[in-house]
Parts: sequence; C-alpha cells; structure tokens
Amino acid sequence: MDIVYIRDLRVDACIGIYDWERKIRQQIRIDLDMGWDNRPAAETDDIQYTLNYKEAAKLVETFVMNSEFQLVETLAEQIAALLLSDMKLPWVKVSLGKPVAVSGSQEVGVIIERLAKGSAE
Repeated sequence: MDIVYIRDLRVDACIGIYDWERKIRQQIRIDLDMGWDNRPAAETDDIQYTLNYKEAAKLVETFVMNSEFQLVETLAEQIAALLLSDMKLPWVKVSLGKPVAVSGSQEVGVIIERLAKGSAE
C-alpha cells in the first residue's frame, strides 16, 4: 500500500475538557498518512487517478473548525472515519497533537490507524 501524506496541518479548534478551553480556540496539529494505490497515476501520469490531498486537507480543516469535542481521542477517531468514508481510503493514520497542553512539553496527542470496513486486517 502506498501512502499519500499531509504533514503539520494546523487548525484552530474548540477542544478540551476544562471550562476555559470551551471558551477559546486552540491550535491543533494534524499529520495524515492515507493509504492509496499510486500505480495507476504513475503509469498514466493522469491526475484523475491520484488521491486529492488538497481536498482531504480542506475536508479535515472544515470538520475540525466546526467541531467541539472534549477529547483529542474523539477528534482523531472522527477525522479517521471522515477520511475513510468521504475519500474512499482503505487505510488511514491520524496523528493529532495539542501543542503546549502539558507544561514543559512541546506537544501531546494521539496516533491512531484505522482500516475501512471490509479491508483485510
């Protein structure tokens, strides 16, 4: 399986469990690894066979900006489900980081990998 990736997508979101976090927007950082078969695009040099990473980034950005989850785990899970469904991916890995969430650290977050329903484990 080939991977099309997006690194360091930064989006402001309403995320967090504390009351003060529910009143502000915090920047989160997202890395995406998306499973895709690049061979048809490489063989034909035709964009119609590529994974549209600009569309994927915009989809995630719009979703995150309109979301109001408490947990980064929930947001990561929902991003994965959205990409698997809307972009017709067989597999996705979502790394979601919340910068400066813990004193003394640059970032905390989660990394999840999900398969589309019906994909081989």
